[in-house]
Amino acid sequence: MRVLFLENHHIWIYGLPNGFRDAGHEVLITGIEREDTITEKISQFKPDLALMLGWTEQHVAAKRKWIRKCISTEDIPLIYWATEDPIHSQVLTVPFIMQARPDFVFTVSKELVAYYEKLGFPAAHLDFGYHPSVHKRTEKMDEYSCRLAVVANAYPGVIKVYPDFFRLESLAILIVPLLKAGLRIDFWGVRWHEMDDILGVKLPREFLHGYLPYEEAYKVYNSADIVIGLQNTKTQVTMRTYEILGSGGFLLTSATPAVNELFESGKQLIAVASPEETLAMVQFYLDRPDEREAIRKQGQAAVAGHSYRHRAESIIAALKARKII
Repeated sequence: MRVLFLENHHIWIYGLPNGFRDAGHEVLITGIEREDTITEKISQFKPDLALMLGWTEQHVAAKRKWIRKCISTEDIPLIYWATEDPIHSQVLTVPFIMQARPDFVFTVSKELVAYYEKLGFPAAHLDFGYHPSVHKRTEKMDEYSCRLAVVANAYPGVIKVYPDFFRLESLAILIVPLLKAGLRIDFWGVRWHEMDDILGVKLPREFLHGYLPYEEAYKVYNSADIVIGLQNTKTQVTMRTYEILGSGGFLLTSATPAVNELFESGKQLIAVASPEETLAMVQFYLDRPDEREAIRKQGQAAVAGHSYRHRAESIIAALKARKII
């Protein structure tokens, strides 16, 4: 099949498009610069399927109209993968699908499948994954070598708007106790300098390394003794969960129902439920490199079936089952 990705943001071009290529499909990636961009690409590439995902500049209101107008004149199903659910489902996903009118909606939130069906959109669950060409095992690098690492943007604005956001609890369990105990955590990502009031702890500026290109993150995952992975909800895991494990990182994360359903703590990663447990596990594993290595290897093996090739194959199977293609 020929699959047209109407998305060119650097976070998304390395994952699912490569998964479709691995599954034997031809892929074209393009942004939407103007209305006739879509028509031109369809005419040139002659896709069997058009796919959009996430929330980027390709999803603004003006472009939604272009998308619906151009796609509706062609015999091509439009598929949307809602990766910002459930936090932004009402603000981002619903306005987009109501205007762009995709033929099928995939969502990272199992609990929203029935909701989208009620809105009139065939829907299914599709989890995040990883691609082994981007998130892979490598040697430690001095530039990124550290004991404890976080690779994530801070999102202070989102946390303030959504005070029940589970990420705040994840921060309190995973990061705050370590900082209060005087342990150094190296942070890669933006806006951590705005988090002192939220964390209740002042982050020394020498801990903060700022923006890290998405395709460089695997270097940190391989160079840190322990990678701390925040969770955003209890019912699903973050994209970085798969990416850290796929890179062969030793992952410490929150013990949510979703994490516990997918992985076994103590074998494939370490999942903790309290600040006290976080501190105890970090103190235990920092001094046990052999045990970290065993868990790291098992964690990487555990996500082998969650590559974006597997996700692409799931998409095709779901679309065929619902007679979309």
